[in-house]
Amino acid sequence: MSLSRNIRVIINRVVLADRRIGVRLYSDESNENEEQKPIDPTKDRTKIIPVEISIKYLESNAFNQTYGDKPVWFFYRRNHKGGFAPRKTRQSCIRNKVISTGNPCPICRDEYLVLDPRNTKLLEQFISEYTGQVLDAFKTGLCQKKHKQLLVAIEQAWDQGYLTYDVPFREYDYSLYKSQITL
Repeated sequence: MSLSRNIRVIINRVVLADRRIGVRLYSDESNENEEQKPIDPTKDRTKIIPVEISIKYLESNAFNQTYGDKPVWFFYRRNHKGGFAPRKTRQSCIRNKVISTGNPCPICRDEYLVLDPRNTKLLEQFISEYTGQVLDAFKTGLCQKKHKQLLVAIEQAWDQGYLTYDVPFREYDYSLYKSQITL
């Protein structure tokens, strides 16, 4: 008798547990009670800014007042633990079209900075003036997503002729390679 009773109790527990799980998984009550939090307008990135407005912004007094003559990334400081910053930056500052970090990268922070091949004034800030190479994300502090977009935009600008390659002129002493011919 006690064995059959124990089996009945176990079966009832399993059946009731299945019912509870079903209620939890398929209940619409939890969705109705949850209220969506209002998005902070300074962190909202759903609005798409055209490139023309970004180009005008780079020539405006607001841009000069914010950044001065320095590049966009110059005043940016990454938050990290310890004395040395990690070599790899975060994957992305924006998730679901909202800034998800407290300290976003320089491009994600300012919504009017648009990475596009036509926006040469912005792209030139990420190219080294001495070597002509694109600066590393470790130096500029860009997130990985924006750094890839930057690389693509710079390559397209070079291909389309918006940016030019600066190839240094080298003089060669051809007398070292050419034998002296006397007649």
